[in-house]
Amino acid sequence: MLSSIIDAFKVPELRKKILFTLAILALYRFGAYVPVPGIPFNEFANSFQDSGVSMTMLDLFTGGALSNFSVFSLGIMPYITASIIMQLMQGVIPAIGRWAKEGETGRRKITQITRYLTLGLGLINAIGYLLLFKSPQYGVVFSTEVPEILTDILVVFTLVAGTAFIMWMGELITQRGIGNGMSLIIFVSIVSRVPSAIFSSMNLTADTTMGVAITVVTLLVVLACIPAIIFVERAQRRIPVNYAKRVQGRKMMGGQSTYIPLKVNAAGVIPIIFASCLIYFPAQLAALFNVGWLTAVADAISTGWVNWILTVLLIVFFAYFYTSMVFNPEETADNLRKQGGFIPGVRPGTATVTYIKNVLHRVTLPGGIFIAAIAVVPTIIFYFTGNTLIQAFGGTSILIMIGVALDTMNKVESQLKMHNYEGFFK
Repeated sequence: MLSSIIDAFKVPELRKKILFTLAILALYRFGAYVPVPGIPFNEFANSFQDSGVSMTMLDLFTGGALSNFSVFSLGIMPYITASIIMQLMQGVIPAIGRWAKEGETGRRKITQITRYLTLGLGLINAIGYLLLFKSPQYGVVFSTEVPEILTDILVVFTLVAGTAFIMWMGELITQRGIGNGMSLIIFVSIVSRVPSAIFSSMNLTADTTMGVAITVVTLLVVLACIPAIIFVERAQRRIPVNYAKRVQGRKMMGGQSTYIPLKVNAAGVIPIIFASCLIYFPAQLAALFNVGWLTAVADAISTGWVNWILTVLLIVFFAYFYTSMVFNPEETADNLRKQGGFIPGVRPGTATVTYIKNVLHRVTLPGGIFIAAIAVVPTIIFYFTGNTLIQAFGGTSILIMIGVALDTMNKVESQLKMHNYEGFFK
């Protein structure tokens, strides 16, 4: 792997993309520590420590920006929520569904609407956080040097501007850097919490030796799980395909055998991210309205058996949903027919479509159940132990980290192979 990293920096174009991506991510982490104007930093930090479980989980996905009440406190969640809404609308609103099939022009329309929707959700979240932190629960008193209404407007404007800036940085990474910008931002947010979680885990018990032992065992278990997760992430169900021989001019074409690769986890980390956003959406509503019963519901959904059941169901649902969005059996069967290909023992046309759908459904279910189990089991352990390291390396976190890392490595590897270098996966 070290030689592959060195080879990556030997390619000028790839080196520029990697350095550009690292620079944008460093800028994002810097913004996570820049507080909004007028906030009493120490007073807010002390009051945030007593917040509920739902706020703690929201802070995890912002990389600590929320606990600092920084300009990036809203994180990437408004954009992801907007993306989920637009994905669902493609199957509900025919016009949006047609845009998705129009190629680049349609995608630009959907992207533009997603941006506006992100700003709208960011505005709602910003107002909600302002009202929450000024409520008796937190009792934060913002700067009194200027009228209160001006301070409120400045805080809300700063948070919304921070969301727009994060969205812009994510799109820049996707366009000019390496990997998916939004996924990498979430990746960096989660990884940034790991060092502090390790130190907290060591100090969890009065006996320092016991705390270190628990931390080491936890890290070893995590390291042991990584190969299994990578194995499932790269696992495929290969459908054999034969091509009939045909004469084209003076040449004999076809007669080859290949396969259609169907990934066990074709949706990647998308089901985890989507499920997490929906589960913690009530926490955002609770922050907005600051109602006692809504806060209680948000905390109940954010932890405990309700959270575990919802997480499993939503992950499996989004695994099927997103796989159906990215893989079209009808289109695949039609392309096979046009190219003279066929699946052995299956008639072309409707029978081929049905066969591919059945295989896809059978493959997606174990993949969805596996990532749901990886997401839920560490959460259950954290619920009973309270070890912050398990929370930081929880199933959702580790799946996102591994999925994003593999996706980024695949993109780097494809660039290396274009320049005749060996990739990461030998």
